[in-house]
Amino acid sequence: MKRRNPWLWVPSLYFTEGVPYFVVNSISVILLKRLGMGNASMAAWTSLLYLPWLIKPFWGPFVDRVKTKRWWVLSMQGAMVLLFLALALSLPKGIGAEVGLFRWTLLVFSLTAFVSATHDIAIDGFYMLGLSGKEQSLFVGIRTAFYRLSNLFVQGGVVVVAGVLELRMGSVPEAWRMTLGGLALVWALFTLYHSWALPRPASDRSVTLRQNFSSFFRRKGVWAGLLFILLYRLPEALALKIVPAFLVDPREAGGMGLSTVDFGLVNNTVGVVGIVAGGILGGVVVSRWGLRKVLWPMALSLTLPCAVYLWMALDPSLPLPLVGACVALEQLGYGFGFTAVTLYMIHLSDGPGKTAHYALCTAFMAASMMLPGLVAGYLEEALGYRGYFALVLLSCSVTFASLLLIYRSIPDGFGRE
Repeated sequence: MKRRNPWLWVPSLYFTEGVPYFVVNSISVILLKRLGMGNASMAAWTSLLYLPWLIKPFWGPFVDRVKTKRWWVLSMQGAMVLLFLALALSLPKGIGAEVGLFRWTLLVFSLTAFVSATHDIAIDGFYMLGLSGKEQSLFVGIRTAFYRLSNLFVQGGVVVVAGVLELRMGSVPEAWRMTLGGLALVWALFTLYHSWALPRPASDRSVTLRQNFSSFFRRKGVWAGLLFILLYRLPEALALKIVPAFLVDPREAGGMGLSTVDFGLVNNTVGVVGIVAGGILGGVVVSRWGLRKVLWPMALSLTLPCAVYLWMALDPSLPLPLVGACVALEQLGYGFGFTAVTLYMIHLSDGPGKTAHYALCTAFMAASMMLPGLVAGYLEEALGYRGYFALVLLSCSVTFASLLLIYRSIPDGFGRE
């Protein structure tokens, strides 16, 4: 094995795992909105981009059988350099609402999603091969932190740069074209760096692997657990695709009227800091008291802060600092509450075959975000922003009901350090 200090590659590798995911699932929302696509079409099409993460367990064994994990990581990173360039070139020259205007952009986003999901599979496998057991435990928090930092880089840095260029160039498509071209250059540098920094573990070789998923579905309580995973985040799933549109839509249309720069600072910088802080707090709380004791407070934290969006919809004249505080509060609550479903998936997938079983849980988690997003835009156009965010608040009852499905199945003390 050609050893490398893990600090040379683990942080950067998980940073690059997050970047394409957030480009596909976050940048696509604000980009298509800025280019004029309507809320219904935008929410539906960008929700379909979750599909590769939904079905990735079914081609994971192929990644194991063909080549090495290191080869897959570098190949997918090289492919994404070309895809980021293709994304820049695919943008329409003008602004319009017709879906046909965006057909090439949506196609490139779809290909990027597939490559990104494959990249995730290879990275998670490579992490276990490139580190000893002790190192894996040591770096699990580090990799999570750098994955979250990639969200800050994409939703804060990339969006803000695009917003500044929009103002200077006077053209939304040209500003985003230049921004995405710059992102491709940065990504090429990461790819070159990883070709040197990644170790070459002796155990990293193609293998023949048969995953038996049927044993997972025969486990006691598994269907109740999967239903919980699908329903727990319903309020956030409904809000996710509409909040960016709400923040940038003009006040005459019921939105907050933020510029792209203000949106980047509020939703994609302050908001990301909030979700990271909430996630850290959630981990600390569970390690102290265990998941079962804090499950209901986490559900309250996930749901009740959604009320800030209804408040903003009722008073779109709120000053920017207060809007930022509202978004930060909602994201802090979401980060704290999201810890519950993450730890529950670890509990549900524990035992023989847990790697494959956890992959199935993440597929259901992707479905929990994709399915509500498919109808979110149509509901918003029918109800308006005020009515829609009132509906989001009503959906909080589904989160509480989902807890009844799994509360008694969680072992007392599970999750304590």
